Order: sequence, then C-alpha cells, then structure tokens
Amino acid sequence: MTVSPVALRRQSERKPHPSAQYWRKCQIEALFELPFLDLVYQAAEVHRQHFNPQEIQLSTLLSIKTGGCPEDCEYCPQSAHHNTGLQKETMMEVADILEKAKIAKARGASRFCMGAAWRGPKPTDVEKVSEIISAVKSLGLETCGTFGMLEEGMAEDLKNAGLDYYNHNLDTDPERYNDIIHTRQHEDRMDTLGKVRGAGLKVCCGGIVGMNETRPERAGLIASLANLDPQPESVPINQLVKVAGTPLADAEDLDWTEFVRTIAVARITMPKSYVRLSAGRADMPEAMQAMCFLAGANSIFYGDKLLTTENPEEDGDRMLMEKLDLRPLQHHPEG
Repeated sequence: MTVSPVALRRQSERKPHPSAQYWRKCQIEALFELPFLDLVYQAAEVHRQHFNPQEIQLSTLLSIKTGGCPEDCEYCPQSAHHNTGLQKETMMEVADILEKAKIAKARGASRFCMGAAWRGPKPTDVEKVSEIISAVKSLGLETCGTFGMLEEGMAEDLKNAGLDYYNHNLDTDPERYNDIIHTRQHEDRMDTLGKVRGAGLKVCCGGIVGMNETRPERAGLIASLANLDPQPESVPINQLVKVAGTPLADAEDLDWTEFVRTIAVARITMPKSYVRLSAGRADMPEAMQAMCFLAGANSIFYGDKLLTTENPEEDGDRMLMEKLDLRPLQHHPEG
C-alpha cells in the first residue's frame, strides 16, 4: 500500500480528536516507506500545527530503587536474570530524592520522573512512593512514576498523592513481545494502562527501537501506541542502549535515518503527543538530534543519567539548544 504525500498532508491537516483515526499497520508501513525528506517535512508540518517548534519539554529521570528486577526484559541491565554488574539497592531516602528534584527544577526541568525496578509495587511500596510524590509535587514540578504493573486501587492512590503521569511502555511490536520479554504478556501492559486511565492519570507510553526488529515490526509498535484510546500524552522513543551482560548486548546497530523515520512517523500518527528523545541520546550526534527535533520530537530527558545508563551532560544539552534556538517549555503542558 502506498500513500501519496498530498493525501497524507490532507490527513494531517484535519484536527480530529486524537482517537478519531484508527491506524492500520499497513498505513504506518507506508509512512515509513516515504522518501526520507518528504517524511520529515510532513512530520514537521504536523508538529507546527499543534506545538511551538522552538519549545522543548525537559524532564529529569531518577531511579529511586535500582536493580534486582524479577522481569527478564532482554534490553534491561536492571533485570536480576542478567549479569551486568548492577547491584540491587534499597529505595532512596525522601530527602535525597527531594534534593535531586530541586536541582532538576533549578536547571529547567518541568517534570520529575521516578522509576523503581519492580515487577509491580506492593501496597507498602505505594505508601512510600506516595509520600515521595507528594513531596516532589510540593516543589511545583509535574510528577511521573514508572513502578511496573499496578493492582486494583494503586493508580488511584498514586493519583491522590499528586502523580500527574504514569509511564508504562509497550516496548515493541505486540507480535514479537514475547521474543523480548518472557515474564509478562503484552496484555499485562494494556491492563495496567487501563487502570492508569481509569484513575484519571496521564499516560507516558512509548517503546524501544534497535532491538533487531524489522521495519514492519517498528510500524507495529507505532500502531499499538497510536491506537491507544486516548493517545498517550507523552511518547518516549528509546534507542536501545546495548549493555554488556544483557541478551541484546550484540544487537545490530540501527541506522540513524531509521531512528529519525520512527520519530517522524510517531509525530504524524500522534500529532498532539509530546514525542520524547529518550534512551540512546548520549550516542546521537548533534546533527541527528537536530533532525529528530525537525521531525517532531519536542521533549528530552535532561540530566546525566537515565535510570542506570548515561545521558548527555546538561551543559551539552544547553549548548545544543542554544545552537538550534530552542528553549525549555516554561509552563506545564496540557499533555
């Protein structure tokens, strides 16, 4: 199936409710197949219809409980199944987390994201993170949490504590999900996302590319995200960070143009979402990041760590944003 540039432009110029269009996988494959510069151009047009292209939403991510996760995700250095040299740690103290949050805010972040290496939290864990969420929220920051699969009532507890966003990625194409993860099902992810939406929380949901998937499988990932109802307010697109000791340590490198294509397709199919450059950005040249911003990325993780992997230093990010005449989003976005 082919889609003409004119037809796609007309499609993107309509401004329906984000859930009004159901994206078939073949339609998304057709987007991926467009000439590279045509695809980037169309994504840039869609982006400008919904956002100020000079504004970048800055989030800071902190691992508040690292290592020892019982899940066996092949990409993750925090899995207890993989020998990556990462030790299981206890949860950080509230005062230490607050200090990190204050620094993040002072450096321009508008959202503070907290992650814990759990399959899912216990009720006592929810009590602890609720205290942390309330404290961070009191600083005037948006809050986001990624704590794994949630049981009934937990999403409501987190919402009541002041949580704004819950991150729960779909990771990869549903059809190859259990090639990458064997300790849970794709349906488990959807179940938690349903609980999150039911509690009135905003959704941060994306995936990882560069895990030896094919282009049609990348299209399958984007389709699973774009067809969430409603669409995620934030969509982190991660490039695999290959960590020694994980099964994907020797994955084939993804060509940079394919990553940019993925950003552009995410922007066209999810026009009102914040599309975030996430893991893997430390290895992206400035010109590649600039092309991603042109293609519709308008959010980054800002800080020297992403849970356990390296992220570009903040000074470098500030310098790049100055070169590109980009500025941090100053107010809390609606999405």
